[in-house]
Amino acid sequence: MADRAENKYLHLIKEILFIGAGVTSACFGLKSFLMPNGFIDGGVTGMSLLITKLTRLELYYLIVIINIPFVILGFRQIGKTFAVKTSIAIVLLSLMLAILPFEPITHDKLLIAFFGGLFLGAGIGLAMRGGCVIDGTEVLALYISRNSVLTVGNIILILNILIFCVAAILVNIETALYAILTYLSASNTIDYIVNGIEQYTGVTIISDKNEDIKAFIINDMKRGVTIYKGEGGYGIKKDIDILYTIVTKIEMSKLQTAIRQIDADAFVVQQQIADLKGGVVKKHALH
Repeated sequence: MADRAENKYLHLIKEILFIGAGVTSACFGLKSFLMPNGFIDGGVTGMSLLITKLTRLELYYLIVIINIPFVILGFRQIGKTFAVKTSIAIVLLSLMLAILPFEPITHDKLLIAFFGGLFLGAGIGLAMRGGCVIDGTEVLALYISRNSVLTVGNIILILNILIFCVAAILVNIETALYAILTYLSASNTIDYIVNGIEQYTGVTIISDKNEDIKAFIINDMKRGVTIYKGEGGYGIKKDIDILYTIVTKIEMSKLQTAIRQIDADAFVVQQQIADLKGGVVKKHALH
């Protein structure tokens, strides 16, 4: 019981650190890059920046007001804890935007788009690692995806296209184009923060030389292998062993090369894994 309580507190401290670092990073990206130069981004933050640019209303008010419906939606769709942490993070971001004296770093437009998106994306990603969001777009996308055939990624893309089109019409095309660069920088940074640089890949292998491939994965790569029993469905039916393993993105090239050398006709399917817990992949260092 004591160990469980200790782990709970450590997990809570870790979440607080992630959220604090995320809010600070997002604030720095906004105040030192995007806001002083009239740049916008995608999502709820992009909407807030666009409204600020058009109306001169303060961003720290809009960040809170526009996110309120998404916090309520998050409470209904995900849970109370998520909604409370999200509310605290958004209010904290608003206060930092109003108080912290971050100064503009550069007026070079490409640097603003890249680094503004990088710090904002890092902030959003770190907040997500802490169990909340500081941009409600993902919550809305999740809600819509549950009631339509569209995926979360499709919905976020559609929402951002609408924001960029409005920016092109109401401001100018150049602002919209730089907003797309900012969004691409931010979204890639979020992927690295949330999924990790390693980015695990699940690999399914069907081969007549599966024993040799299995031995390579276990002995040379120090990775685990799961074996499924299957049956060929094309041509002559026969029992086959299907190998399944998980490797990091860095190791994928090594595995592909080995498979080609062992059996050039092997059937290989790759699938990106968002996250995993335990197993042989995390127990051993990369080779």
